[in-house]
Amino acid sequence: MKIVGYRFTMTALFLTLLCAVFLRVNGLPHPPATTIPPALDKSLYNDKFDNINLDEILNQDRLLINYIKCLEGTGPCTPDGQMLKDSLPDAIKTDCSKCTEKQKFGVEKVTSHLIDNQPTAWKRLEKIYDPTGGYRIKYQEGKNKGSDIIT
Repeated sequence: MKIVGYRFTMTALFLTLLCAVFLRVNGLPHPPATTIPPALDKSLYNDKFDNINLDEILNQDRLLINYIKCLEGTGPCTPDGQMLKDSLPDAIKTDCSKCTEKQKFGVEKVTSHLIDNQPTAWKRLEKIYDPTGGYRIKYQEGKNKGSDIIT
C-alpha cells in the first residue's frame, strides 16, 4: 500500500510541476521581434514574383501582349499577372509606397519601356489605372531632368 501511495504522490507532484512550468512558459508574452522580415511585413506587397525576368517579358512581344491583355481585362492572367493587376491601383494611388525595392525597380523598368516603346498600349493602360496621367507626367519630368528613377 505504501508503494501505491508513493507512486500516486510522485505522479501528482510531477503533473503539478509540469503544469506549473507549462503555464509559466506559455503564460508569458513573447517578446516582440525587433525587425519584420520583408516576406512577413504586411505593409509591403507580396514579393513572391520579384525574381521574374522582366527583360524576357519586355523583349518578347507575345509575352508582353499577354500581360497587357491581362491588365486590360481582355485576356487571361498568369498568377503573377493577376497579383500585379490586383496591386496596381493601390500602388499607383500610394506612389508604390508598399513596393519592395525590387518592385520599385521593376515598375521603373516596365513603365519606361511601355511609355517609350509601346505608347498605344501605355495609353490604354493609363486610361484604366491612371486616368489623370500623373505617373507619366512624373516619368517625363524625371526623364527631362536626366533622372533614371521616378520618386
